[in-house]
Formats: sequence, structure tokens, C-alpha cells
Amino acid sequence: MNLKFLNFNPQNILIIDFGQIGDVILSLPALKAVREKFPAAKITAMVGKSGAEIIEISDFADEQITVDRVKLRDGKKLESIKEVLKIFKDVRRRKFDFVIDLHSLYETNLLGYLSGAKYRLYINRENRSLDFLANFQPKPPLENKNLHLTDQYLNVLKPLGIENAPRSVEIQPREKDLQKIENLFQAIKAKKLVGLFPGAGNPSRRWSLKKFAEAAQSLSKDKNLQTIVFLGPEEENLRVEVKEKFPIETIILGKLSLLEFTAALSGLSVLISNDTGAIHLGAVVGTPIVLVMDRRAPTTYLPLTEKICVVNNDTIDEIGVAEVLQATLEFLAK
Repeated sequence: MNLKFLNFNPQNILIIDFGQIGDVILSLPALKAVREKFPAAKITAMVGKSGAEIIEISDFADEQITVDRVKLRDGKKLESIKEVLKIFKDVRRRKFDFVIDLHSLYETNLLGYLSGAKYRLYINRENRSLDFLANFQPKPPLENKNLHLTDQYLNVLKPLGIENAPRSVEIQPREKDLQKIENLFQAIKAKKLVGLFPGAGNPSRRWSLKKFAEAAQSLSKDKNLQTIVFLGPEEENLRVEVKEKFPIETIILGKLSLLEFTAALSGLSVLISNDTGAIHLGAVVGTPIVLVMDRRAPTTYLPLTEKICVVNNDTIDEIGVAEVLQATLEFLAK
């Protein structure tokens, strides 16, 4: 480390941590490492709308600045400009002395530079960063897209002397969310719960609903098991089809908040899911995961947990129900 930074001890840190919910969860080891490196510092995380609540319950940041990036992108131009100016003003008002940009895009690098912070540490992402606006020495390694995303985030912290930090963390859902889910599950609390999440943002990542239903049908033969289908906001349009195809014993749960959904996942014996944010939420609360995915999909974004079994094939449509059931039953037998 540069001698100039040997006694580096920032007191007011901004960590820019945009990304989808899975990205934010995979960044938690980096946030925890910063928290442990600078235990006396105030840490503020700037996150997108989807990740703010997870950051909050992780306790790795003292405050969050939530930015609705979708609204900024798709909203009326004048309103978006006003909101951006409001964000800049808020950041400068907080008088940060150190900015860490885990996401490192043109606009986030510029925000860090204009924050007024004396020290700025950015990763260099090829054709996406203005890392010359950073000034921390030495610089972190260049972005390596072959690395797992968590390792990329941790690489940003190497100039701080942070090495060999744990690559995974677990967090605890809020008590009030656990209580709500316990009340919902009161009648089935004696059974082992198997969750099924049939959604995914990209249709190419979805195992067929028919096969999910066949898996639920087979599992429902065991009266000690209870199958639960979770429907997020993007899956509510599947509700009628789910009712038609799944066994009558299967519970269908939708309209849960993100943190209620996370609490529900924490109570499962196993979750069967496509490659989507649900697997990251399940993994971060310690739930065993059976992940159904195309063999061609990258593994650099998967949860870093020992409690995951990836069932794949050349295409997702070629994955059989029997393979998924075998992986599920192996978890249930543990």
C-alpha cells in the first residue's frame, strides 16, 4: 500500500452500490469487509430501489440513499434532471470524506467526484468508467469479467489492505416479517416446506410451468411436505394458470413485500427456482436452493453457498422433473 494511505482512517464513507437485487446481495461481503475495516466510520450506501431494504437489514451500512434509477431513466426528462440535482445536493450536504464506487459507471464516478470527498476509490470497468476521477493509490485491479461478481467487488477493496475477506454472508429477516409469515404458515408449521418460484425476468431462464407443477404433484404425495408457489409482481399474471396446473394442496403466495418474501424463504426446507433474484434472497438467509438453469448461463452471478444444487442441461427445456426431484429430496433428507 502507498505510504500515504497507511494510516488512512475515514470517518464518513459513501459506498455506491447500484445493481439488481442479486447484485446487491453479492456485494454484501464487500460492505461487511468495509464495516469491519473501519468500525468507527459512518457508512452510507447509495443503492437502487430494489436493494435498499436488503442493505438496511444487513446492518452493514448506517444509512441508505435510495435512488429510483428506472424512474430517472424512463420518467419525464425535466423531472429526472430535477431529481438528479436533488441527489447531488444531498450527497454534497453529507460531507463524505471517502467514496467507494463498486458499480463504477460514468455517472456514478462523476457523482463521487462532485461529492466533495477527499478520497475516491473506483474499479475500472472497460468502456464504462471514468476512473481517472478516482485518486486512491494504489488502484484496484482492472475489472476481470471471468471472476465471480463477489470477487470483483472485493477486488475494489484490495488497496485498503482488505484481503481474503469471507465471500458469503447470511442475514436475518426482521422480526415483524417473520411473525407475519409464521401467522400465515400456522396451519402447516408441522410440515417441511418446499417453495417453488417459477418466474424469471428473462423468459429464456424459465423452466416450464408444467414441469414445476409435476414436481409439486410428486412432492405433495408426501403428507409431511407442503409445497408453496411464490408469485412476485411480475408473476401475478400466472396465478390462474398456476391454480389450474398445480395440485389443490399447493399454497399460492403473492403480494408479499420484499422483506416478507425473504422471511418466508427463510422458513423453507428447500427452494426450487429459476435463475432469478429469489435464489439470492433464499441463499442469504440460509435456505437450500435447487437451481434450474441452462448450462450455457454464466456461473459468475450465482450465490456463493454450499447449500445449492444446480440442475442444468444444454437447454432449460431439456431438464427433467426427475432430476429436480432428486436434488430436492437429497436436501430434504439432510
